[in-house]
Amino acid sequence: QVQLVESGGGLVQAGGSLRVSCAASGRAFRWYTTGWFRQAPGKEREFVAAVSWNGGSTFYADSVKGRFTISRDNAKNTVYLQMNSLKPEDTAVYYCAAGPRNSATPMTSEYDYWGRGTQVTVSS
Repeated sequence: QVQLVESGGGLVQAGGSLRVSCAASGRAFRWYTTGWFRQAPGKEREFVAAVSWNGGSTFYADSVKGRFTISRDNAKNTVYLQMNSLKPEDTAVYYCAAGPRNSATPMTSEYDYWGRGTQVTVSS
């Protein structure tokens, strides 16, 4: 069983930076692919970024490529999402998800465990 808790969300001005974290319980987490998804009001949940269990591969949505960086520290059972050059359209609740997969994947169905989310608001 894996439990995920997101933190680090907040209010930031456009062009600013923010780092959100996903802390996991359960030793199995270090073997899991982990992803970040987001959901804005009135919109469907969408994929943001994913990292394989060993950090060897990453995958990004086109909308965040070059601005966001996903990384993980398995010694701390934590995955990070560094967000730079933030835009108002990045405003959403950001969710962390994990699943026993071999590679970074954008498919929601590949993730078995989900956190409750952290709010990120980017003001213009």
